[in-house]
Amino acid sequence: MHVVLIGPPGFGKGTQARHFAERLGIPSISSGDLFRAHFRDGTLLGRQAKKYMDSGALVPDHITMAMVKARIAAEDAAAGFLLDGFPRNVHQAVLLDGMLAVQGRRLDHVLALKVSTTEVERRLAGRRACQSCNLVVNVNFAPPRVSGACDTCGGRLIRREGDRERIIRRRLAACTERTAPLLVRYAALGILANVDAVGPVEDVRARILAAVPALAGAGA
Repeated sequence: MHVVLIGPPGFGKGTQARHFAERLGIPSISSGDLFRAHFRDGTLLGRQAKKYMDSGALVPDHITMAMVKARIAAEDAAAGFLLDGFPRNVHQAVLLDGMLAVQGRRLDHVLALKVSTTEVERRLAGRRACQSCNLVVNVNFAPPRVSGACDTCGGRLIRREGDRERIIRRRLAACTERTAPLLVRYAALGILANVDAVGPVEDVRARILAAVPALAGAGA
């Protein structure tokens, strides 16, 4: 099965992606994981991507797509994959469709986790990162035992620049601009399922299964 999961940060998208990928016996693949793997291994694609990221620029689609192409061609993805947060725009979606068509494959389902902008801002604004161990917590939903201190190592919790309200609003606006046409495209293809992503992980998981029962896989 070939699945795409699209949704805002901070609402357990990665957790849901890993859960359903495991149930289906396919890999969960995110562009962030791909970048980190290429950085770690010092590949040419990784070095090229890092130059753009270090300068604050977006990584060009041809670099990201080359990483995706190599990953979905791996042996563990022969039976399918779950793409977490990718593609991010219509251009990438078209390239992905063409890539899959060459392999005799196509996307089966696209899941869009839906959350209001206000709720996303509230969730992300509460995130803090430990200066010592890099653990990320949310002071609004799971406050530390000692205010301002990491429960794991006692390090100081700080608000990262990317979690400040003005940055969050800018990122969300850019995300909406990119993904809105993408969701329209997948809806027209008849493979889009919209799922309310607010609430406990188990509740969201149940809604996903209700929308796409095939995702239960062998773990049902």
